[in-house]
Amino acid sequence: MSTKVPMTQLGADALQAELEDLKKVQRPKIVQAIAEAREHGDLKENAEYHAAREQQSFCEGRIQEIEGKLSNSQVIDITALPCTGRVIFGVTVELLNVETEEVVTYQIVGDDEADVKAGKISVNSPIARGLIGKSEGDEVTIKIPSGDVEYDIESVKHI
Repeated sequence: MSTKVPMTQLGADALQAELEDLKKVQRPKIVQAIAEAREHGDLKENAEYHAAREQQSFCEGRIQEIEGKLSNSQVIDITALPCTGRVIFGVTVELLNVETEEVVTYQIVGDDEADVKAGKISVNSPIARGLIGKSEGDEVTIKIPSGDVEYDIESVKHI
């Protein structure tokens, strides 16, 4: 039995929207492009035909990949869970770097949703692993590649 991979509701919705687009918009466009390219005659030297077939292969592969991710995911809607002040999957946590006094905000998300520039870190990242289970007001030391960083957990939000 495979283990379920946690995913936020937002992440699942984004994948579902991409899947809809691939199936209802992109796939028919590609089929149309292949049909038009076939009408041009000799398929061996038909660049449009080969490009459309390559696009079709990529599209079908992405559809399978998304369907696989969605079927193996456990969608967690953090807004539906009571806010206890504990750091769990899906929360948005505000941290104060004790040394630099810089405040950073991260949402803890699934691997596929992680985007550090957007403030979304993977549940498997060193920072998230160090925060899970801790509570608002706790001071935590996180081991990162450049050394240890101490953070105060300022707030934990279910947004």
